[in-house]
Amino acid sequence: MISHLLRQPRPLVLLLVCAASACQSYNQRIEAPLRDFERGDFLMAAEQFADPKITGSEFLSGVEAGTAAFVDGDFDAALAHLHTAELHARETEQRALLGGESLAEMLTTFFVNEGHASYVGEGYERAMLHAMLGLSYLALGRLDDVQVEARRIDDLITSEEELYGSSYGAGGMAHLLSAISYELQGEPSEAYIDYERMYDKGLAPELVGAALIRLSGQLSQPAGADRWVSEFGEREPVPLDWPSIVVLGGLGMGPAKHEHRIDIALPKGIFSWAVPVFGDGKTPTPGLELVFPDQNVRVGTSLVEHVAAVAKENLDDRIAWLATRSAVRGILKRELAIQLSKNDNEVIATIGAFLAVASLFTERADLRTWRTLPNRWVAARAFVPPDEPTEVILAERGGEEVRLGHFRLQPGETMFVFARSLQSGLVAHVIGGERVQDDTGLGLNR
Repeated sequence: MISHLLRQPRPLVLLLVCAASACQSYNQRIEAPLRDFERGDFLMAAEQFADPKITGSEFLSGVEAGTAAFVDGDFDAALAHLHTAELHARETEQRALLGGESLAEMLTTFFVNEGHASYVGEGYERAMLHAMLGLSYLALGRLDDVQVEARRIDDLITSEEELYGSSYGAGGMAHLLSAISYELQGEPSEAYIDYERMYDKGLAPELVGAALIRLSGQLSQPAGADRWVSEFGEREPVPLDWPSIVVLGGLGMGPAKHEHRIDIALPKGIFSWAVPVFGDGKTPTPGLELVFPDQNVRVGTSLVEHVAAVAKENLDDRIAWLATRSAVRGILKRELAIQLSKNDNEVIATIGAFLAVASLFTERADLRTWRTLPNRWVAARAFVPPDEPTEVILAERGGEEVRLGHFRLQPGETMFVFARSLQSGLVAHVIGGERVQDDTGLGLNR
């Protein structure tokens, strides 16, 4: 049938060629900046991602460039890019927060294909946007803003679960960011509630168990302490004035979307149906460890949020809408082609003939997705003696080590290590603490 159409008049051939050339996927368009990101050139990646001509979406430009800037350690630039994405997703987000019916109304609209609609993120991606905003605010010490973003994450995930009747077991980043900021603000009882919610979702058991035991003691809740000790085991009591080191890390890269399509040859045209599916993400290590060589102590991270798994489940919940929209579009295109091909006007009939196979090119799954998100978020917390120089190493389990340096922490201080593990190396940025020996560099360490 295609060979027959290629023997049609030149205008029709040109239309087919133009249609084919317009089918470059999102994965192909961002290949260059994504390659820069994965090899550690985050500044170059951010500059390229920030161009909406490359991503085709203000939302994706904002989140991709914002993530690259964050991993590069430029937290102010990260906020600027992420706020651009937030601005373009605001209307959809407000619909989500108003309730499932309002969001469902938007999801039932129809387009030539999904890729022609303005992309403002899947529901879970919008929640992760606020996680990145929260992390950026935490790095800058803006704790009230961290709380705002944590509540936003929780509200959006709850909205998605209500819309689809699902339970993702997600939101670990929201609760952890909230808990940490409450502790920094001297509100352990509020932090305790967030850790309990993480426990209820089965998230980060090692980290959460230690926190619940520690806070039960601070809050003079012997019954609570007994409960958590019986479940997680005895822990060495932490003196109230001891400072801590918190690692918040992203592992690997989230999965790309690929197209699943069906093309059916019919007597008067081709019926095409296409939906996106997630492939497998990449994780170079199962976790990170804080290493204290002087004490011969290693503290491993716990899984806080399995980004790739939740994103896939969220998309699976949305597939029914996407499949229905694709099928309806296919039927409408085929019926239009049949009616036009019956016209006595040769030009109109030729257009109908073109439309008969145009769905091969125009009915495409929307492969746009936030590619620089990590596959997983992990976290760990270790307490160290105050006012004593401590050597700190960050290590991948079974992988490379990065010597962060020797630090002295003040009583009650919290030092943060923001990390990202990629195939090209381990990235680490330290916020807080007093470096007492300049024996290492930060940034991309190989």
